[in-house]
Amino acid sequence: MFLNTNFPKAQKYWYEGDLRDWSEAGCHPMTHALHYGSCVFEGIRAYGTAKGPAVFRLPEHVDRFMLSAGVVKMKCRFSKDEIAEAIKETVRANGLESCYIRPLLFYGYGNLGLVPKACPVELAISAWEWGAYLGENAAQGVNAFISPWRRVHHTQFNMSAKLGGVYVQSTICALEAREQGFGECIFLNMEGRVAEGPGQNVFIVKGQTLVTNGRLESALEGITRTSLLEIGQDLGFKTQVGPITKEDLFGADEAFYCGTATEVIPIVTVTDGSDPAAPRAKYTIGAGQPGPVAGRLIKAFQDAVTGREPRYEKWLTYVGP
Repeated sequence: MFLNTNFPKAQKYWYEGDLRDWSEAGCHPMTHALHYGSCVFEGIRAYGTAKGPAVFRLPEHVDRFMLSAGVVKMKCRFSKDEIAEAIKETVRANGLESCYIRPLLFYGYGNLGLVPKACPVELAISAWEWGAYLGENAAQGVNAFISPWRRVHHTQFNMSAKLGGVYVQSTICALEAREQGFGECIFLNMEGRVAEGPGQNVFIVKGQTLVTNGRLESALEGITRTSLLEIGQDLGFKTQVGPITKEDLFGADEAFYCGTATEVIPIVTVTDGSDPAAPRAKYTIGAGQPGPVAGRLIKAFQDAVTGREPRYEKWLTYVGP
């Protein structure tokens, strides 16, 4: 039996066109994706609003999901509209007001060669109540660690895709950071500049300018990141997309992570472990506490996702009864 202990309020998941009880599942050990990470996924959130639960930027997430599928040569038998409706159906079936949603497309059981010539492409969608990704205290700011392992480079695969196998690097480095007492890690790219977190983009603040990077810096251009760039401009901040050096990060007025699971979380210190042979140096970001710019963005983002700011209602897809 599969308990929902770590998936609060999850009752049903959607699998290949049907809703199934959460405890009802089976996976053959020769499933292709278990061996090679041959799967793609999305992380999506729905939020409670005055009009009921609404999925944040659902079309953009589904578009990226299908782009990722194309990168791994997967032919999904469901259309974008059918996937979007299945996501809403899953939220409704679980009676969730606010939740995290995980669509997963994977090569199933068929053959075990690297080329999945006999493996069907299968789609599953799950949803559950998930609070603060980095912990309830993360709102006070996290202590970040720059990993000695460099991020997968943008010349090695399409940085716009979310490929399951690629994220094993994120798992390893996030575990290493936590084993050493840090809240999260930061990857540098092959050029030695800031890339991203294990599952988050990184922003820095210099005066009244928000700075983040893009695909050519070996970062996934996240949907939350794109939203914050627009929100920041609407709040009157300048925005800049380009390289971020370690020195830019250490000398920033503020810094923060952003992502669907993470939302917006300030970074208050950074410890540089990028050179295993060199002594580690710890840097305090700004005043060493969440700053006013991040505070304004956090409030504006929450207003957007919960339908309290009309100009961003364009980003909401209501689940409906």
